[in-house]
Amino acid sequence: MPHGGACCAARPRSPRPARSSAPAPQPLQPWRRPTAPHRFPFLEGAFEPVTEELTAFDLPVTGRIPRELNGRYLRNGPNVLGLEDPRAHHWMLGDGMVHGVRLREGRAEWYRNRWVRSSQVAKKLGEPYPGPLPPDDFPCDTHVIPHPGRILALQESGPLPYELDDELNTVGTYDFRGTLRGPLTAHTKFDVQADELHAIAYYPTWDHVRHQAVGPAGKVVRTTRIPVADAPMIHDFALTENHVVILDMPVTFDSAGAERGDLVPYVWNDRHPARVGVLPRRDGPVRWFEVDPVHYSHTLNAYEEGPHIVVDMTTFDAPFLVAGNGSGGPHTAGTPRLDRWTIDLRHGRVRTRTLDDRPQEFPQVNEALVSRRHRYGYAAAAAEMSRAYQAVDGTPPDGAFANALIKHDLLRGTSEVHRLPADAAASEAVFVPSDPCDGRAAEDDGYAIAYVHNPDRGASDLVIVAAQDFTGEPVARIHLPGRVPLGFHGSWIPDA
Repeated sequence: MPHGGACCAARPRSPRPARSSAPAPQPLQPWRRPTAPHRFPFLEGAFEPVTEELTAFDLPVTGRIPRELNGRYLRNGPNVLGLEDPRAHHWMLGDGMVHGVRLREGRAEWYRNRWVRSSQVAKKLGEPYPGPLPPDDFPCDTHVIPHPGRILALQESGPLPYELDDELNTVGTYDFRGTLRGPLTAHTKFDVQADELHAIAYYPTWDHVRHQAVGPAGKVVRTTRIPVADAPMIHDFALTENHVVILDMPVTFDSAGAERGDLVPYVWNDRHPARVGVLPRRDGPVRWFEVDPVHYSHTLNAYEEGPHIVVDMTTFDAPFLVAGNGSGGPHTAGTPRLDRWTIDLRHGRVRTRTLDDRPQEFPQVNEALVSRRHRYGYAAAAAEMSRAYQAVDGTPPDGAFANALIKHDLLRGTSEVHRLPADAAASEAVFVPSDPCDGRAAEDDGYAIAYVHNPDRGASDLVIVAAQDFTGEPVARIHLPGRVPLGFHGSWIPDA
């Protein structure tokens, strides 16, 4: 089950709200479309920022929402506010906006979208910012996770997490009861069995990266510094029962670019060796293993198998240009695929192979199995994202990409595809178990849920697909009052 959520507890009931919608606010300083022929794909189509914060109750549904789904589905992503010049924008630096749907007893009680109120967002909205200004303040735009009794919006490399309340209002920054020293990461891993939250943090002026472990009391209980050269971007990592896997690839900090004022001063660095580090979770030195240069984007999961560590993740061929090529976002020569890296601790080598070469991103696993052996994984394929990543001056490669959700059976080496219509771009699909308290339930006994653009309505749906009937019709489509732009990561937060 997702961390921070209790299972098998009595669920409080509340009166059913009448169907309504809050008064639509005036557009809040929307970005202005460029008149020049140059395209900015990360500001257009499925990526185009929304300009309003909406609240709607008693959402219309096609199909039937499973009554066992009681909680909130939240997803974070960049949604730039107050942009006047698109040349000054980078997708990954957009102001964070969290989109949420609240489910209870077979109903979709509400939808909300809210900007994360950092000091600069509060200023843009004409609102006061309470409290002192935190260091490296930023409206965290990458992930949103439950943490016991809290909801945290996350960013990597600098900013503190921002805490949100149950209705997505910003509470303020959060430092794990005063125990977090420096940045966290956007890609935390929660080990259900150990009741620990793990992170790998990096910062451009450090000569190391940090492994951090947060214990059951909500405090950082261990911090380990791992020396690295060139200040690499450690975007994600992997966790096993006894080890932390550090992916040190050739995307490194560019001090000259920072002095020039580059929006994202990270470059592909051919002089930086690509390697994988294995660090014991409790105590011991890190071991490094060389690999061929490649860029990984996100890990699905990792586990131990005798003297081997198996890591499943999505990767891009080198080089990967984080700052893009004039398109306002990352640029690559190809699309991400699902790979498996097997680290041989006995013989000191890494074997890599491709599990599925179809374009796909944001791999997910049943979170009860994080750091343990998994069979199933879920990923999203969005044609518009593939084209935007490859766009150079707005020229897409071709139109052969599909919109789909993918379920991988990694034991059998097969997959199932839930196909979506043209222009129905899908965000990350999160797995939600039918009953998180049933320890005997099958690994895929549950649902894959994702925000999917509905081109017929010009808005988005929250689509719920039965994981054991993956190619069938969704069990429910919850119709939202507005669009959810393509973004990053989210979580299912069950009722306590």
